[in-house]
Amino acid sequence: MSPGDPARRRICVRPGTVVSLVLLPRTDGKRWTAVRSSAPVFVLPSDWRSDEDGTARVSLRCPGTRGGTAEISVLAKEPDLAGAGGVASTLQVDVVPHTTAG
Repeated sequence: MSPGDPARRRICVRPGTVVSLVLLPRTDGKRWTAVRSSAPVFVLPSDWRSDEDGTARVSLRCPGTRGGTAEISVLAKEPDLAGAGGVASTLQVDVVPHTTAG
């Protein structure tokens, strides 16, 4: 995700998929602080890393075999403020299983 991208985005993936989410440095002085999933059973954030230049990276794993939807909230805040920060961007991940023939 880049500065200037829409605040809400949506993707569709298959179960077992791992999405690498790269959050480019913000231009408003805020820093990426965390990523949260509304439904970790469908999409589980892991391997969070924040670089000195303001870039953040996280893996979004879709561990199950069934379909569902998770809202991934990306938080950001001013570096000198306490707390986790507020939601700066949301990614809706729709996990859609393969259909079975027959």
